[in-house]
Amino acid sequence: MSAVPAQVTKKHAELSRTISEHDVRYYVEDAPSISDSEYDRLYRDLLDLERTYPSLQTPDSPTQRVGGPPLAEFQKVVRKEKMMSLDNTYDEAELRAFHQRVVEGLGLEKIEYSIEPKIDGLGIECTYQRGLLTRGATRGDGLTGEDVTSNLKTIRAIPLRLKTREEMDSPVNIRGEVYIEREELERINEERVREGLPEFKNCRNAAAGSVRLLDPSLTAKRPLRALFYQLVEGASFDEGHSASMERLKKWGIPINRGLKVVKGVEGILEACEYWRERRHKLPFDVDGLVIKVDRYKDQRSLGKTAKFPRWAIAYKYEAERATTKISEIRVQVGRTGVLTPVAVFDSVDLGGTSNVHASLHNFEEIQRKDIRIGDTVHIVKAGEIIPQVVEVLTDARTGKERKFPEPEKCPACGGPVGKLTDDDVALRCLNGFSCPAQLKESIRYFTTRRAFNIDGVGPALVDQLVDAGLVKDVADLFRLKKDQIAALERMADKSARNVIEAIETAKKNATLVRLLTALGIPQVGEVAAEVLADYAQSLDRLLTKPKEALCSELDEIHGIGLKMAEAIAEFFAQSRNRQVIEKLRSLGVDPKKKKEKSSGKLAGRTFCITGTLSKSRDEVKADIVRAGGKWTPSVTKETHYLVAGENVGANKLESARKKNVQVINEKELYGMIS
Repeated sequence: MSAVPAQVTKKHAELSRTISEHDVRYYVEDAPSISDSEYDRLYRDLLDLERTYPSLQTPDSPTQRVGGPPLAEFQKVVRKEKMMSLDNTYDEAELRAFHQRVVEGLGLEKIEYSIEPKIDGLGIECTYQRGLLTRGATRGDGLTGEDVTSNLKTIRAIPLRLKTREEMDSPVNIRGEVYIEREELERINEERVREGLPEFKNCRNAAAGSVRLLDPSLTAKRPLRALFYQLVEGASFDEGHSASMERLKKWGIPINRGLKVVKGVEGILEACEYWRERRHKLPFDVDGLVIKVDRYKDQRSLGKTAKFPRWAIAYKYEAERATTKISEIRVQVGRTGVLTPVAVFDSVDLGGTSNVHASLHNFEEIQRKDIRIGDTVHIVKAGEIIPQVVEVLTDARTGKERKFPEPEKCPACGGPVGKLTDDDVALRCLNGFSCPAQLKESIRYFTTRRAFNIDGVGPALVDQLVDAGLVKDVADLFRLKKDQIAALERMADKSARNVIEAIETAKKNATLVRLLTALGIPQVGEVAAEVLADYAQSLDRLLTKPKEALCSELDEIHGIGLKMAEAIAEFFAQSRNRQVIEKLRSLGVDPKKKKEKSSGKLAGRTFCITGTLSKSRDEVKADIVRAGGKWTPSVTKETHYLVAGENVGANKLESARKKNVQVINEKELYGMIS
């Protein structure tokens, strides 16, 4: 391997340092100094250097945040010091009682407390050795967590190397929370609804699910952030909590900027009142405040009980609720035909925002709670994205309230409604794309940035295109003429030309991943589309495989699973979908998955596995991918080796013989890797 030129090494170091500094400015100091596009350009420059000179790549390089190969399972981590829970309090009397216990325990009258908003996220612990991030784990049961290092490294808010000139011979151990901001959760849930996936209930639910994905590359695609609230190891115990947080900030670690030091119980009460309304202005969910005795010396003196530290407590705000009257119940028709009842009421303030509707989820929920038009109800917004009706005030009924019947026809098209299976809770319009509501939602989703990315085709234009009969499926977008668009309301000649150009640009830049995302396959979003594209390489494989065979192969792929495999196989088996896809292909929309050059001992070779091995099948697959190879669920002409363990099936061995595929055992496979 040729030596790396000195100027290249210098440029690599400068780029790495610059990108890391911008991460600190964005996530720690909340003062970004460059645009996202400028940041992306720096990142691409660094990536290009490392592709040209692989030896430049280090564990703390900003490019190492993309995530490694999928894991079979998370390893357990047993920590030396348990992550304890906090005792909760909900009123002033309990706060005064806590302060009195601290006063008596320390024999002091004047106590300083640090107070900070309590983020509702997933608890984590990170360990740095000589300044380098070496391990990250979930809270688990406090003593035993799961090793999620690969996943946490994908979060840009968590530095891969501490920003300090100090000699760090001893490890640094910090604890914090991974979270998702509310706006990001709303965007994610909108996409999940379009994809036919269940919504995340709240920010904590989304963060926990993202960190615990076995495939770090999928975690990398989620907009996760982190804040840290405790320096467990590596602190100077002559200082206090607030001082140690300032030290973390200097090291480039994001801390809670709402931290404040107060004196005595009166200071605590003032802080609780201060944050009562202001917490709603924070971009993340806050369910209360964490109150700690500030000095470490005093914390050690107070000690802990079997469950809680005596020097800290969590003050929880009661879930906000409001009383309102349901004026009407509307039914929304989604892209997949699901009918969702929504309660409409006069505007009420809740959780710092104005609210005019609440989801009623489904018609079984309406019957269970006996919700009627005209009912006076309690609504709550406790960590949820939109309010929930939690109680009907039946005593307030006048007799004029009206039950809302389950629709017998689709409110958008008048078509038949029903359930797909006996286990299905959702009521759906069964009219498919003949339903204008489903068609419009389908086209809107197809054109979004994360799908086919057609600029200028917004909801208003989609409505006109469908209502005018110009677009009857997504493929018709690629048949549109400038004059047809210009004839629509509020669409001048220039606007029409821009739309046509945007469609052509999207078509030219189309990738198989984008197309598979845009098609709206049930349960398949951007992440799953990437996995599906890696498997298929083109639409041909998905269209030519028999339904049962396709489902069986997809079920073997990590990141898909049986339910998704069934949904994909069913989608490509339906004649309506096949017609639309063939129509797209005839119009030139038929991208292939570009095969990337891989490196490693197994580069360019494809493996299939059969029988029982000493490791789990997922572990072996991951080892093959790590070594640059590829894995396939069945023996094909492209397969190079069949790895056979014990109790092998005759079918794959026979298929390997017919296709001249070499059969090797597990020892031979790992001999090739090593």
